[in-house]
Amino acid sequence: MTTQSHPIDTTAQTADTAARALADTAPAVRAKALVAVADALPAHADELVALGMEETGLAEARLRGELKRTAVQLRLFAETVVDGAYLDVRIDRADPDFALGPRPDVRSGNEPIGPVLNFAAGNFPFAFSVAGGDTAAALAAGNPVIVKAHPGHPRLAARTAALAAAALEGAGLPAGTLQLIEGVDEGVAMLKHPLIKAASFTGSLRGGRFLADIAAARPAPIPFYGELGSVNPVFATPAAIAARGPEFAAGLAASVGGSAGQLCTKPGLVFLPDDHGLDEAIAAAAAIGEHRMLDPRIAANYTERRAAILSAAGVRLIAPGTVRTDEDGQGWVTPTIAAVRLDVFRPHPDALLDECFGPITILVESPAGTDYAELLETLFEGELTVAVHRADGDDVAPLVRAAARRAGRVLFDGWPTGVAVTPAMRHGGPWPATTLGGTSVGTAAIARFVRAVAYQNAPDDALPPALLDANPWNVPQRIAPAGESTTWGDAIG
Repeated sequence: MTTQSHPIDTTAQTADTAARALADTAPAVRAKALVAVADALPAHADELVALGMEETGLAEARLRGELKRTAVQLRLFAETVVDGAYLDVRIDRADPDFALGPRPDVRSGNEPIGPVLNFAAGNFPFAFSVAGGDTAAALAAGNPVIVKAHPGHPRLAARTAALAAAALEGAGLPAGTLQLIEGVDEGVAMLKHPLIKAASFTGSLRGGRFLADIAAARPAPIPFYGELGSVNPVFATPAAIAARGPEFAAGLAASVGGSAGQLCTKPGLVFLPDDHGLDEAIAAAAAIGEHRMLDPRIAANYTERRAAILSAAGVRLIAPGTVRTDEDGQGWVTPTIAAVRLDVFRPHPDALLDECFGPITILVESPAGTDYAELLETLFEGELTVAVHRADGDDVAPLVRAAARRAGRVLFDGWPTGVAVTPAMRHGGPWPATTLGGTSVGTAAIARFVRAVAYQNAPDDALPPALLDANPWNVPQRIAPAGESTTWGDAIG
């Protein structure tokens, strides 16, 4: 494992050397290495969780659950590697009678992109950090990863990296497959290094945009996959509130207050009928114990943004919440839930539209007949999620179509916090939710760290194993045989 004392160039060179060896590593070897990490981290759960609690203030149950999620995520990507569908292998047989003239033998498949730089997240010290989803996806694709540790949990990052690197190398992957660097300047310098071929980031819009611009301004620009933030609007129909009002209130409070609201999927704006009658139920559900925020900087930013929201015209408090700063500058908070009428919010939405990272949400109380689809199209650009609460008989098709244009995940009768680690999951969305779209959760996340290469009339000894007719890796191959081009389209219509 590389430490801060090593020059950036040495770290990059080590990763580049590892990349050449990793590219030729069989899928079964990479998969076993990912499983080795998935075994190693939970084996040290007591040590790692204790470090996480001390450095982040997150609760033990939350951290243990997140560590389990991280291990499951690694195992999922191990299965993805062995399956091989992500390689998207296509083989066009040579065809002297091709419709446009003789066709050569053409074979293509995805190959590793090269060394990947991953900026670890502060609010998910396991699942989006050293051994989290971005790292798992890049390793699964056959790339070495350099992780820039988050300053909010440096000791946890160092210990996780040491355990993960040892597990990877013990399973047969080359030295330098996983390395760690620390410091803002070091991260920027590594992002500019010509041997880095892609980067990932989970964090603020401001920080992500700063890094994305650096990646784009390089002499050879690289893809920068940033997950930057989201308001995650929720829309509830009158019938849904009438049928499930108390359940809605409890779910809202739990989603806003969990982990002190420090989740990229926390619902920030909730549109619901103006006669919802849920003030008392929401206030009661939000009356939970205080929770420490991640660090003093985040607490200060939350305090400032919360004050601006509560001072905006027409905002009233339902659950006032609290903010307490201790002698170390750490912020301790409880959920704040406010409300504003749509006719007050709509003319001047800017004061309330920006994400507020912390346990606060705003109910936008809307009159009967409000066109939620039009509101979504008009007020929002790109979101990680849009949630729709409906009841049988509600026509929400226009809202759902609008949501699909604005978000990477559309969910029904639930809350966006809690992102399932499953093959079909999408955790991304149009700008400004992410910089380049894609997903950082689910098996499709691997697609960010590969690139397609085609080989024309190549001899077998020059082809990657996945493209050979013998198919030693036993991966799916989409084959276009000779002769089929003369019948293309005949069976359609």
